[in-house]
Amino acid sequence: MLTIGDVVGSLESFAPLALAEDWDNVGLLVGSPEWPATRILTCLTITPATVAEALEHEAELIVAHHPLPFHALKSITTETTAGRMLLQLIASRIGVYSPHTAFDSAQAGINQHLAIGLGLQQIEPLVRNVVSEEEDVGTGRIGNSGEQLTFVEMAQRLKAFLEIDSVRVVGNDTQTIERVAIACGSGGSLLPTAIQQGCDCFVTGEANFHSCLEAEAQGIGLILPGHFASERFAMFSLADFLREQLSGMEVWASRDEQDPLRTV
Repeated sequence: MLTIGDVVGSLESFAPLALAEDWDNVGLLVGSPEWPATRILTCLTITPATVAEALEHEAELIVAHHPLPFHALKSITTETTAGRMLLQLIASRIGVYSPHTAFDSAQAGINQHLAIGLGLQQIEPLVRNVVSEEEDVGTGRIGNSGEQLTFVEMAQRLKAFLEIDSVRVVGNDTQTIERVAIACGSGGSLLPTAIQQGCDCFVTGEANFHSCLEAEAQGIGLILPGHFASERFAMFSLADFLREQLSGMEVWASRDEQDPLRTV
């Protein structure tokens, strides 16, 4: 019988935890490597909806991109949302594994998938990981468009790849885009690096107001598809990877997970 330990071995060969940021909380966060794992749910975030889905479909492991717990907990009680979810999962012997920033930075991680999806060429890390011996791993990605695209055409290309209806942008629609930086999730802090690298465009899930103002002042186009959209698509490829690596295991990307933000 396949165990959580077997799954952990496959995940860490794909996204080594050494690639994770120092502030992150990654790896096996709930459960034992010896627990069985024949039914696995992948999701972006553990929420009451994804916990209910895991319970209903008798998952034995949740591979969640975002960690739970993320920050240190002084107590685990029903008084908090995190506490209630953790107690439910532990009572049902459902493990939790999070690759988070290790998956973001991996050779075939989320940022790499985004760069390929945008059709970029000569892709390399925006910030190279000095811990790894691999040259093509690190935080974010940077690459060339390979053709002259306008800013609005690049935004349309991102929408098509992520299969979303809209993105938020800062910039001139007719600006020529040749060099693009990418950082999935909340990557606004990497805007100065993208500017330093001579990028015409920076794609990240979300950025604060002051980062938007700085992008406008520096003349770099900023495309914000939303935190959810910039990472959620990769939960399907993660499920595919686990099915290929571990035969006989049922793995599915959450069917109930939704972006909490909506436009009215």
